[in-house]
Amino acid sequence: MASAPTALQNWAGNVRFSPSRFEAPATLAEARTVVAAAPRLRVLGSGHSFNTIAASDATMISLAGIEPEVTISALTGTVRTSGWITYAALSDAVHRAGFALHNMASLPHISVAGSIATGTHGSGDRNGNLATAVAAVEFIGPDGELRTVSRGDEDFPGSVVHLGALGVVYAVTLDLLPGFEMRQYVYDGLALDQALAHFDELTGAAYSTSLFTAWGASPQFQYWVKQRTADQTHPFPQANWYGAPLADGKRHPVPGVDPEACTVQQGQTGPWHERLPHFKPEFTPSAGDELQSEFLIDRADAPAALEALAGIGPELASVVQICEVRTMAADDLWLSPAFGRDTVGLHFTWVSDFARVEPVMSAAEEALEPFSPRPHWGKLFSIPMDEVRSRYPRMGDFEKLRARVDPEGKFGNDFSEAVAGGAAR
Repeated sequence: MASAPTALQNWAGNVRFSPSRFEAPATLAEARTVVAAAPRLRVLGSGHSFNTIAASDATMISLAGIEPEVTISALTGTVRTSGWITYAALSDAVHRAGFALHNMASLPHISVAGSIATGTHGSGDRNGNLATAVAAVEFIGPDGELRTVSRGDEDFPGSVVHLGALGVVYAVTLDLLPGFEMRQYVYDGLALDQALAHFDELTGAAYSTSLFTAWGASPQFQYWVKQRTADQTHPFPQANWYGAPLADGKRHPVPGVDPEACTVQQGQTGPWHERLPHFKPEFTPSAGDELQSEFLIDRADAPAALEALAGIGPELASVVQICEVRTMAADDLWLSPAFGRDTVGLHFTWVSDFARVEPVMSAAEEALEPFSPRPHWGKLFSIPMDEVRSRYPRMGDFEKLRARVDPEGKFGNDFSEAVAGGAAR
């Protein structure tokens, strides 16, 4: 079960670390024993993070060797599933049972527990991030005992987006919707001025939408529309959106990249889990040859924030592969980047060269500073952590919750201590 110290890295390879011990239990009982015995411990998930949120030089545990469970209840409209399962595997099981998740991220390859813990999201004006579907979280606590936190419990809003600092997530229960079908359309060449002037109409036009741009001196956007077939009131798609014509073929978000890995477009009807993500699960969207940042702002500030980024468009274009604009509804989860405000995410996929990216990322942060951006917890940013902390009104309550459920800081690392614990304990 245990191995000697080993070198690990994240998905992109920009973060490398060497835990003193690596544990891969085969059962829940073994996992509980490992957790209880370790002085300090972090969980290895799918590795789709770009900073040190998962890194540790202490014990690292992976639950991937335990057979995942998926139990669907038609009576309660929920699914209880293992935390380490990917959204690809979970969504397939949910679909086959005739149900749906309310949303999915761009990639279905990521783990459920890791996505929830960091406030990861899909898109849609009325859709909360992925964590808002959580009805219950089951943790292995520092003493190896199991602890369940359910919606309605006092600790629930602070326990869902938890940065890995409250325990090892063994299982989660998620709300389900009845299964539904979708169609996906892409539009080319939406001008910046049109995007700014009609932002609300564009993002509100379908169940889920995305705007993609590579910036530059005269930015244009690809406009992706994911429409529930039940909501589509006419049989044909709109021919253009504010001067942007319907694409005449399949598109990849990154200019010049083969779109074969992308989910089906051009209005072909298909199930929700084959349209909501941008990429198919059977393809690796890239080999990790990229870095990522995301800054989440109040929806009301989106046009002004995009205009501010356009002011440094050529600088951004020098290191940006693509930038995606997505929306999400406000929630009440204490460490969610969408806490208390309808939110727009400005996501940057950079080239894989941090020395070149760092000054441009800092310039983007400076341009967005008037809008108090909250950086995605699992991606690159250089905003001082004190500033980040100040943008979460319930941060103090989270610190108290953490001190109560993990008083010795077993589940901390340098990242989580900087966020919510002060100096490492």
